[in-house]
Amino acid sequence: MPDRKRTDDTDDAASGSERAAPDAGAEAARRRRRAQFLRELHEAKELRNRVQPRRARAERMRQALRMRTFRW
Repeated sequence: MPDRKRTDDTDDAASGSERAAPDAGAEAARRRRRAQFLRELHEAKELRNRVQPRRARAERMRQALRMRTFRW
């Protein structure tokens, strides 16, 4: 049998986009997990800054230098 390529993929494209779109429940769960992660990350950074103030100060200085040298 010869190798034939389909040129009309309208049905496949529609069903593929429906499968790719997440439902609202999964999206809400993802947002909750992301918010929890960001809260914990912020808390960890605050703790690190309290425990290692000299390193935190050096990091702030490096960030300030990067912002001063950044060109818009």
